[in-house]
Amino acid sequence: MSKSVSNPMSKGEFIALIAMMFATIAFSIDAMLPALPEIGATLSPDNINRAQLIITSFVLGMGIGTFFTGPISDAFGRKPVIFGGVILYIISAAAAWAAQSLELALLARVTMGLGAAGPRVVAMAVVRDLYSGREMARVVSIAMMIFTLVPAVAPMLGSVIIAFSSWRGIFAAFAAFALIIALWMGVRLPETLERQDRRPVRPALMAAALKEMVTHPTVRLSIIAQCLCLGMLFTMITLVQPAYDVVFDRAESFPYWFFGVALVAGTGSLLNAVLVVRLGMRRMVTWALASQIGLASAMLVLESMPLDNSVAFGLFVIWQTSVFFMAGVTLGNLNAMGMEPMGHIAGMAASVMGAISTVVAAAIAAPVGLLFDGSLLPLTAGILIMAFLGFLVMLHMARVEARLPAV
Repeated sequence: MSKSVSNPMSKGEFIALIAMMFATIAFSIDAMLPALPEIGATLSPDNINRAQLIITSFVLGMGIGTFFTGPISDAFGRKPVIFGGVILYIISAAAAWAAQSLELALLARVTMGLGAAGPRVVAMAVVRDLYSGREMARVVSIAMMIFTLVPAVAPMLGSVIIAFSSWRGIFAAFAAFALIIALWMGVRLPETLERQDRRPVRPALMAAALKEMVTHPTVRLSIIAQCLCLGMLFTMITLVQPAYDVVFDRAESFPYWFFGVALVAGTGSLLNAVLVVRLGMRRMVTWALASQIGLASAMLVLESMPLDNSVAFGLFVIWQTSVFFMAGVTLGNLNAMGMEPMGHIAGMAASVMGAISTVVAAAIAAPVGLLFDGSLLPLTAGILIMAFLGFLVMLHMARVEARLPAV
């Protein structure tokens, strides 16, 4: 614990608050999945498929916000940025609740994403202010373990809210969730960045950091691969509810299947933690992408075969699990690979890497989602292409690093 900041919270309470901040993103995305059919029928009856943009518009706003919230919190303190983000998030949730057109709802979702980037990104800075070394890693690990439960239960929570109100009630729940975070933090958590430790925002330094990152071959290639892996994840999240509903006629049971898949896929990060020291980050990512090429290819072939609906559904659930599992294996490794040469600008590098990969992934997932035609073809073909491109990027990275001088 930092000697300069007195924190009245117990470690358990602090971890719970940080986990709740982390969970803002997952709750804001996954709780919306059961609502997509109703949103489409209400706000875009002529093209229900456009309701998927409710997911990617939020991700786009979050990605843009990720670039700015870290540096701004370094200049003005952690709590003002979190409070500002929460206020924007709540106002945007209210606007989405009242929206009478899909365009207004999408605009509100973009600004919700901008607001959510505050607590999500700055929460990590708060942990870094108060803890360091292995203790910091332990706090983050416990918080992330709690966080992993949120994507699993969020669709079920969304379904319950819809059952008692409508899809608009989910936005009221988002506002209430954010308000609890703000009140809890405001009452219990002190400002963790002392005034003498704050650093002004310098656009020139941000531009220099961006230039250094895109010109370093390993960093550049890891960002490209991360864009593709996140693109696969966001594409699956965008199209998974339409797949359950339209392709397999299992909309009512979707939240329960999603819960089981998310829990099983969550072991991807645990497996990576066990194997990465022995096999290395690049090899783990390369193998995961190669496996996804095989699985997505198999799904593409099986889709053209006259399979029983139950058999086809079982195969899809297995494949869906593999995509989520792959994300657990690849994203952390790619982030670490990109950060390793950037230790001298770690904070800025983390913001830049997170912003670029999230915005590009959303830009990839949105058009693929709009291609949905009542079959799995856009989903399987899109993920297969992204996995193949990511695999080529990793092979190229191996050749580039082999030519780099040893340090």
